Amino acid sequence: MGKVLIAAAVVVTAAAVVGGARVWASQDVETPAYQVEAAQGAFEVRQYSAMVAAQVDRQGARGAAVRAAFSPLAGYIFAKDRPGEKIAMTAPVTQEPDDNGWTVSFIMPEGRTLADLPTPAGDVTLVDIPPRRMAAMSFSGRWTDARFQQHSDQLLAWVTAQGLTTVGDVEFAYYNDPFTPAFMRRNEVMVEIASRQ
Repeated sequence: MGKVLIAAAVVVTAAAVVGGARVWASQDVETPAYQVEAAQGAFEVRQYSAMVAAQVDRQGARGAAVRAAFSPLAGYIFAKDRPGEKIAMTAPVTQEPDDNGWTVSFIMPEGRTLADLPTPAGDVTLVDIPPRRMAAMSFSGRWTDARFQQHSDQLLAWVTAQGLTTVGDVEFAYYNDPFTPAFMRRNEVMVEIASRQ
């Protein structure tokens, strides 16, 4: 019995170390810079500069759509589906609803432009995202529809309470890989808000 407990402790410790290493590695991944205009608990109003994203549209449920989109997007940045250079991995991966399902996006590294990025293959497209003012709510945990809906509702209620006006739909942002323990993940719901008059 004692050996079983020791073995279990070793497995748990190893899993924690591996999980911690993955989270530590994710902290070295570039994320878009922004200025915080206002903050209240888990909520922020942020000003983002212009950026470029690689995008794929996928039909179906949210979870299935993001999984289906990941392979062609990863193929683009790692130069598996096209000639030319690899592109540095960034975070977050974002997902927003569209008419036919979901648009999943990888943000390109800061300073990259449509003109200097490699031409994508397949149905991956590159798009310019103009400067935006975003309301965001951060949370940890699993990526379930119920959790995203719960936090989207909370974000929209907070935006309304602040007298802000939304522009478009709520976006979901994933900062960690699926192997990161759920309690250590950084997730966000975000929505564009109108600029101050």
